Amino acid sequence: MKKLTFLLPIALVTAFFIGGLTSTHAGLPNQVSGNPLPSLADMLENITPAVVNIHAEGSQVIYDPATTDPFLRELFGSRQREKKTKGTGSGIIVDARQGYIITNSHVVEDADNIYVTLNDNREFRAQLIGADPHADIAVLQISGKKLTALQLANSDKVRVGDFVVAIGNPYGIGQSVSSGIVSALGRNNLGIETYENFIQTDAPINPGNSGGALVNLHGELIGINTAILGGKGGGNVGIGFAIPVNMAVNIMDQLVNYGQVQRGQLGVYVEDLTPQFARELNTTLTTGAVITGILKDSTAEKAGLIAGDVITKINNRPIKNSGDVRNIVGNLRISTRIKLTVYRDEKKHAITAVIGNQTRSRNTQKEELPTWYR
Repeated sequence: MKKLTFLLPIALVTAFFIGGLTSTHAGLPNQVSGNPLPSLADMLENITPAVVNIHAEGSQVIYDPATTDPFLRELFGSRQREKKTKGTGSGIIVDARQGYIITNSHVVEDADNIYVTLNDNREFRAQLIGADPHADIAVLQISGKKLTALQLANSDKVRVGDFVVAIGNPYGIGQSVSSGIVSALGRNNLGIETYENFIQTDAPINPGNSGGALVNLHGELIGINTAILGGKGGGNVGIGFAIPVNMAVNIMDQLVNYGQVQRGQLGVYVEDLTPQFARELNTTLTTGAVITGILKDSTAEKAGLIAGDVITKINNRPIKNSGDVRNIVGNLRISTRIKLTVYRDEKKHAITAVIGNQTRSRNTQKEELPTWYR
């Protein structure tokens, strides 16, 4: 019934223009101009086998509170015990031949044993290929026959207003499906992860959905469900976030091929181009990232970038704020050449730079953050 209610406004508008609707009941119509009402059932039957449930088991060392003080621990020794931990989440088969599964890093964090259950109830013990906690992506591998993989969309082409479906294992109750739209794109500076470029959706996502699929109406994967902004009880309030599939696959490729994500840096400190910055720089630009500092001997310094430059594009991708710079640079490997479009004194410059080794980090999280649930 919820699917019919969700799609009914579209059906009614269509019927208005193409000649009315027919019904054999006094309630909801069952046809529009002789055609049955649309349903997501066929699409979901094809793709839900690619979304898996993940059960992670681990252990955590718990110290006696009386011996957490270093002085007391030296006097009396440390008393500790091992606490068993369990976690549940979701994952997505993206390569059926190799058995690769993408999930969130926090789903399998500190796990000693990871088990994957398919929707046909087959269970496999999974191998952790690698994890990137800075972007909250992990790659697992299972060995099984007749696996189903999701087709990947180009998440750069996702638009606000696109209809989407979230699939996962909320609260560990079993595979569930919910629907909504894309509410916003490019959400960053939220303090959830180090590298953020989230797709925001109002499709209900709850704890346990982490690592699950966000798909378009073609059944193509556009994002990996990761976090929600929740109330005191942690329930869904219509603000959920997914990692774009393009970003996730780039990280997966590095984990599979190199065993880790090797991130470099450009060597700049950047801030959002606020109206105040625009006035100080006497620029008519309204979006971009302002370079506020350059690391000595960095590749940015060698490329000729200076404080006060406003970055508007990297590799022809528009830069709206400082988070865009951090995400693009943070997902490029060391020695990668990049092309930047910068404005200096209202003049446009094309600058080529190279991603260098990381020499220092900077805490970019805000002092006060909302409550995130994953």
